[in-house]
Amino acid sequence: MDVVAVRGLVRRYGELVAVDGLDLNVGAGECVAMLGPNGAGKSTTVEILEGYRRRDAGEVRVLGVDPARGDRAWRARLGIVLQSVNDLAAVHVGEALAHFASFYPAPRPVEEVVALVGLEAKVGARIGSLSGGQRRRLDVALGVIGRPELLFLDEPTTGFDPEARRAFWDLIATLRAEGTTILLTTHYLEEADALADRVVVVARGRKVADTTPDELKGRDRDVVVVRWWDGELREERTASPTATVARLAEHFGGEVPGLEVVRPTLEEAYLALVEGTAT
Repeated sequence: MDVVAVRGLVRRYGELVAVDGLDLNVGAGECVAMLGPNGAGKSTTVEILEGYRRRDAGEVRVLGVDPARGDRAWRARLGIVLQSVNDLAAVHVGEALAHFASFYPAPRPVEEVVALVGLEAKVGARIGSLSGGQRRRLDVALGVIGRPELLFLDEPTTGFDPEARRAFWDLIATLRAEGTTILLTTHYLEEADALADRVVVVARGRKVADTTPDELKGRDRDVVVVRWWDGELREERTASPTATVARLAEHFGGEVPGLEVVRPTLEEAYLALVEGTAT
C-alpha cells in the first residue's frame, strides 16, 4: 500500500485554482521530491497531506487515512519539518527534544536523536544561540523524535552554505536507510538529484512529470550533449557521442574546436518542463 495516495486533488482560492486535478503516489521507504516554481501548488498540496488545509475535491490518503479526519494517533505517525521556525529561542536543545518526545507513544531516546543530527555539543545551548544550520538540524530532530513513518521536509536547506547542505544530505540518507518515507519540497535541483528516488514536477497546479532523476535527465537513454565551435557555438543531443565526435573530427581534420561532451542536468530538464507550461 502506498504511504501517500492522491487522486484528482483540487484546491481553489476564489477564482484561482492552486491545485488542479493533481495525482501523487509515494511508496513506503521512498524519498520523493516535489519540484516546481513559486505558486505551482507544492506547499498547498503538502499542507493538505499534513491535514492543515482542506481540499475542494479529490481523494487523499496518507498512511491509509484521510488527512481531513486524521486524529492524534495518526498525527503521531508523521514528522513535519517546516521551512522556517522561529520559536523556542529561550529553551535549551535537550529540553525541547525531551518536551516533544513526551507527545509520542514510542519516541526515540533524546540522546539518540541528538547524535543522529550531530548536535551533541549543543544539548545545553539555548535554541536562540544556534547557527542557521544547527537550528535546521534541530528542526529535523524535532521532526523525527516520534519515529515517524512519513517525514515531510519543506525547503529543508534554504539558506545553508554548501558544507552545511552536504552534511544535511548525509542526515537524510541516514533516515532513508532506516526506512523512513520522505516527501521533500525543494528549489535546489542538485538536492533533488542527490536525495530523491523520484521527482514530481508541478506547474500551475498540475503534475507535468513523475519519474526518476536519471530518467528526467535522459541518462536512462545515455543521451548526452556534444558542443563545439564552428564560427558559432553548436550542439547536438545524441545517444552515440563517440560516433558524433569521430564525425566531427573527420570534418575538422583533427581536433574539434571547443569540444565539450556533457550530460543534461536535472536543472535543464526541469526548466524545459516548467517553461513549457507557461502561458
